[in-house]
Amino acid sequence: MTVSYKETIFLPRTSFPMKGNLPTQEPKILEKWQKIDLYKKLRENAKDCEKFILHDGPPFANGHIHMGTSLNKIVKDVVIKAYQMRGYDAPYVPGWDCHGLPIERQIEEKARKAGKVWEDIPIAHIRSDCRKEAKKWVDIQRSEFKRLGVLGDWENPYLTMDFHSESLIVKSLFDFLMMGNLYKGVKPIMWSVVEKTALADAEIEYHDKTSSSIYVRFPVSKTDFPELKGSAAVIWTTTPWTFPGNRAVCFGPEVDYLLIKIKKDVEKDSDHKGSLKVGETLIIAKELLDDFKEKAGIESCDILKEFKGEKLGGTICHHPFHGKGYEHDVPLLPGDHVTIDQGTGLVHTAPGHGEEDFFIGKQFNLEVPETVGPDGLFYEQVPLFAGQHVFKADDKVIEQLQAQDALISADKIVHS
Repeated sequence: MTVSYKETIFLPRTSFPMKGNLPTQEPKILEKWQKIDLYKKLRENAKDCEKFILHDGPPFANGHIHMGTSLNKIVKDVVIKAYQMRGYDAPYVPGWDCHGLPIERQIEEKARKAGKVWEDIPIAHIRSDCRKEAKKWVDIQRSEFKRLGVLGDWENPYLTMDFHSESLIVKSLFDFLMMGNLYKGVKPIMWSVVEKTALADAEIEYHDKTSSSIYVRFPVSKTDFPELKGSAAVIWTTTPWTFPGNRAVCFGPEVDYLLIKIKKDVEKDSDHKGSLKVGETLIIAKELLDDFKEKAGIESCDILKEFKGEKLGGTICHHPFHGKGYEHDVPLLPGDHVTIDQGTGLVHTAPGHGEEDFFIGKQFNLEVPETVGPDGLFYEQVPLFAGQHVFKADDKVIEQLQAQDALISADKIVHS
């Protein structure tokens, strides 16, 4: 005989169902929140309370929400609701970033699929289509965020494309102008030669690629360091196309450098261009000598002098294309960004093609040449390479370096 003790044990009872059945229940809960206007009631009940404001960094209005945007909104919603429950008035005004290249790219793809020539479409039409596209995704994302249970003033979001918001930007720009803080200048930026527009750092994706890896001579033309006369500074780079913009070579003031003398000619085959002549003297970081010898095919060399980088101050070099329209001086300058983890310890510096290079240029009042147009082509005033596309110019630059007897070694490297 079995005995049931169920009725003899005091157990809590609840009207809650055993299972949440959330796919069915969640829409009902959200519908109830909307019906009673829960967000408005919370505002009314907390109108006399201390405010807690969380400023919403907006998602981009160009697609469905994903794990990143979902996590962002859920975490913010948890924080806001927690402060509301602690007795604060915690309103939440959602927003959307409606500007930028991704929206324009979507409109461009639609236009090209329709057989339209993108360059022939009036700008006003493009902007109008971009606004419509952004609004479409704002509405879709709003619905998706609400489905997550995020509470907010969804009917009154802030949109960067609102004309009022844009007018405030123009007003702020005018205020800067009237205060004398607005000026026209230049600086290197990330650029899309396809879209002909600037890119934000967040829009850049780095992938492994195969690039040219070259070692190049910069012959010393003037120096206060007698031992350096007749020598050459050696740089390493994976961006040969930036050579037309070179205006300096940077060294590390505290780095140990060597002056070496080649003891045997080094001639490369057709697959590995460049050369070294017996008796020539080169400047290179001590720490990187062995790596350089291996990459350049040097069997042996003599070390003539060891010295700190600061001794290179005041030394002037010729540009590798000296005599071909590049007659400017190339000074050796100190730079805190110089490292000895790879290369030669001497850094090819083109102020128009990199942030560190640009700041070195500003610091030492170097010319910041504009060599490349928005279409990725070298400007007509660029000697030797006018009209060539930068992505296709590496081989041409290497050929010219070889012709000028400036190339020590050229190989390929895979990097990001």
